[in-house]
Amino acid sequence: MKVISLKAGDILTLKKQHPCGASEFRVTRVGSDIGVCCCGCSREMMIPRVKLERSIKRVNGQQIEYLTKTTEKRTEI
Repeated sequence: MKVISLKAGDILTLKKQHPCGASEFRVTRVGSDIGVCCCGCSREMMIPRVKLERSIKRVNGQQIEYLTKTTEKRTEI
């Protein structure tokens, strides 16, 4: 499972545009639901983390591959 580390203030570039035409959003809240604010029209919305992580293209201008953490399964003997 890959988890994207997000924090308040990050700028996300999403795959789809907002109806106002902007594709960048600022993170305002972090949790199981992520609060984002459109950088074009300042509309605020809450999006479930699972749905948002699938639609992120870049975080702060960096490609998403560099920001993923992999969790490994540990087995004890």
